[in-house]
Amino acid sequence: MAATPSSSAAATTNIMLAIYEKKTTSIDLYRPLRNYICLLYSEREAVNLEDDLQTVKQLRSDVERVPDPTPTTRRDLLQNYYKALCLIETRFPISPDRDHINTVTFTWYDAFKQKQKASQQNIHLEKAAVLFNLGAVYSQIGLSFDRTTVEGRRQASHAFIAAAGAFAYLRDNAATKASVGSSTTVDVGVECAGMLERLMLAQAQECVFENTIAKGSTPVVCAKISRQVGLYYEEALAALNVAPLKDHFDKAWISHVQLKAALFYAEACYRYSLELHEKEEIAEEIARLKSGITALTEAKKSGKAATQLLDAITKLEANLNRNLERAVKENDRVYLMRVPSPSSLPPLPAFSMVKPLAMNEVLDASKEKMFSSLVPDSSAKALSRYTEMVDDVIRTQAERLQQGSELTRVRLREMDLPDSILALEGNITLPTDLKEDVEAVQICGGPAGLEAELQQLRDLRRVNQELLVQTEELLQKEATEDAQFRSQFGTRWTRPQSSTLTKNLQDRLNRLAGNLKQAAESDARIERSVRDHSALMSILDRRPIESALPTLARPIMSLDATEDAIVGALKQSLRQLETLGAQRAGLEDMLKEMKRKDDILPKLMTSTGSYEDLFRKEISKYDHICEEIAQNIEAQEQSLMQIQAQNEEFSAIFNLEDYKASREKCYKQIQAAIAKYREIKENINEGLKFYVTLQDAITNIKQQCSDFVMTRSIQCREMIEDVQRQMAGLSFQDRKTSGSFDGNYPTVGQPHQTQRSSAPLQTDPQNAPIPHPQTPYYRPPEQPTMPGYGHPPPPYGNPQPSHPYHPAPSPAAPYPPPQAQQQPPPSHEYGQPAYPGWRGPYYNAHGQQPGSFPRPPYTIPSPYTYPNQGGYYKQ
Repeated sequence: MAATPSSSAAATTNIMLAIYEKKTTSIDLYRPLRNYICLLYSEREAVNLEDDLQTVKQLRSDVERVPDPTPTTRRDLLQNYYKALCLIETRFPISPDRDHINTVTFTWYDAFKQKQKASQQNIHLEKAAVLFNLGAVYSQIGLSFDRTTVEGRRQASHAFIAAAGAFAYLRDNAATKASVGSSTTVDVGVECAGMLERLMLAQAQECVFENTIAKGSTPVVCAKISRQVGLYYEEALAALNVAPLKDHFDKAWISHVQLKAALFYAEACYRYSLELHEKEEIAEEIARLKSGITALTEAKKSGKAATQLLDAITKLEANLNRNLERAVKENDRVYLMRVPSPSSLPPLPAFSMVKPLAMNEVLDASKEKMFSSLVPDSSAKALSRYTEMVDDVIRTQAERLQQGSELTRVRLREMDLPDSILALEGNITLPTDLKEDVEAVQICGGPAGLEAELQQLRDLRRVNQELLVQTEELLQKEATEDAQFRSQFGTRWTRPQSSTLTKNLQDRLNRLAGNLKQAAESDARIERSVRDHSALMSILDRRPIESALPTLARPIMSLDATEDAIVGALKQSLRQLETLGAQRAGLEDMLKEMKRKDDILPKLMTSTGSYEDLFRKEISKYDHICEEIAQNIEAQEQSLMQIQAQNEEFSAIFNLEDYKASREKCYKQIQAAIAKYREIKENINEGLKFYVTLQDAITNIKQQCSDFVMTRSIQCREMIEDVQRQMAGLSFQDRKTSGSFDGNYPTVGQPHQTQRSSAPLQTDPQNAPIPHPQTPYYRPPEQPTMPGYGHPPPPYGNPQPSHPYHPAPSPAAPYPPPQAQQQPPPSHEYGQPAYPGWRGPYYNAHGQQPGSFPRPPYTIPSPYTYPNQGGYYKQ
């Protein structure tokens, strides 16, 4: 203990106490901690943490040495060492247990009776001693300031407040644990720590009182502050007068505290009496003055004190006696009031200007990086439990926010808001899904673009018809030539007739022509449907489509002209609701951000108390935002109730029900137009696909007909040569050796056994000129004249009706799918080979090849139907 008087003669009462630090013995923390890391973790981890181990070693060594002459340096050292101890406690178990660090024993001596010491194999005594020394250093710092100045007294007050905070932290966090051991000292006990806290607060409040006097504050203010000084000293004195502190401190300590308590009680009585004198409350003034004098008299009898303190008491006692004598005279001569008993007076008012400094932040080790790589399993599991708690809070509150937003959407949709307000202002819009459908139709060209697609159908139909005509002309031309030669040469013309060989081709062409005819009928029905529904679909060409919607008009007659006020109030309520929605979005973002930043692992690693207590404290961070969410939901409900009442009034004035009915009717018209457009569009697309497929099939069969005509042309030239040789008188034997036509013509499918000795074929026989014979018996065939295909088409027969654009259910499909329509290179047989080894499929005996015709066109039995992809019709 150290006492220092003030150097000011005007402040002789400012005699205060400072506390000496506890002493300790040297120990080695480096080796036991390092061995534990190697044993429980690895040698590599110990190497990585070498710097942290050296730091702990240096800090402990500095604590053991004689205190540094600079108290602030000593303060920083003790704070850093205490943080290191918090980190060590959660990672390195120090105890006599076999599996713990059992080679470390901390020894500390009592600060007030230095012959007494305590030794424990746990870190609690070490932490308690460091906190005690920290409070002692703060008291020394407070005593080091020049308290003759206002600034010096203010700084001293702050230092004593910090000292009180250190002793309060010792009492609440370490004193009990340190006292549990078998060996302990009184100075780090709960009673001593509490007494020192009140003593430091008394000295801090005393500095404030001195500054209050220096500023010339009113007597009432000075009295309240002075009384609180006395109360703090009285509390410290009460602790010193009971065990275990009663016999632990010197009598001088107890006398000092007792005299200070009496001095500042008397000072409060003196200052308060000055205020009573101004109010002419003489009776109470006399009683207060007598009470103060009595307190000083009893304090002087109880013990001795320093000379400076006795001088202050004597001076104050003289002031009290002088004012008492004056007050008694005035009362006897003027007021004649009855003086109450001092014991009947109410307590003097007091006002505290100080409180212990919260050391939680000063001593918070959660931000320290020392030993951060060591995370025990208990801390990891505790973190997992806390994370689950946070997730539960976040999930619950997020669901409340989402439910609130969904409730708002549903309620507004039921009230048709804000659409009805927008309709009144001309800002009409379609429902999102319907608007997307309309936009899709308009992007495709809309009803106005159907004519161009119909024209594509017409063009494709015309192209297919022209291809059919050209193919038919090929076969008719070949048949006419064959008939002319047969008529000219008679029985000498022995090859099969064209009509016999081309029956399959003609049948296929007839079916294709029938398909094309039925497709034309379906096209006509589509065109008729477009014309019939053009008025219905014309709404889809409106741009913007909202221009087709009905508008919400104001009433024609207004009796009180309150429409604008009603609309304005409803709009204002909607804006408030929108603000609440924006707040919910912000609250949800705040929740997510809080969770992202909520990392309590450092606190878990420095916490020495119950994890559950830490969890409750940390989870309470979310309480304020949970309260804000609850307030937002409640405010939204109130706003929705208000909007509902306002909307009912709005609906009645503006006849909203009729407007909604006409709007729904318009929506249905648009939906019907979209459905009809899609139906027609689908039919057109199906027709386009049909014509493309049909064109491939006709092109394929045209190629087959061309191959057939070319082959017959080659045979024709060879047969003409043979006939000419017969007519020229060539021998039959020569004809036999040269492949003559003597009636032994090969049958269908029979391969030719001998090679023809005629001249080699030209590279392009189709374009080669037909040689004209030199004999008068041969006349070149005349080109037949074919009727145009634009006139009534040739009789292709009457094929059975089939579904438009889809194949009819026949035993053999008219034509294969596109990938099956590729024909192999032609190798035809017509009863007689065109050239050696050449075979083909055109003879009747081969029959119709499945999958060689295009599917029949879309034929609709009913008078007005629409083909579609599903294979059924819609009326």
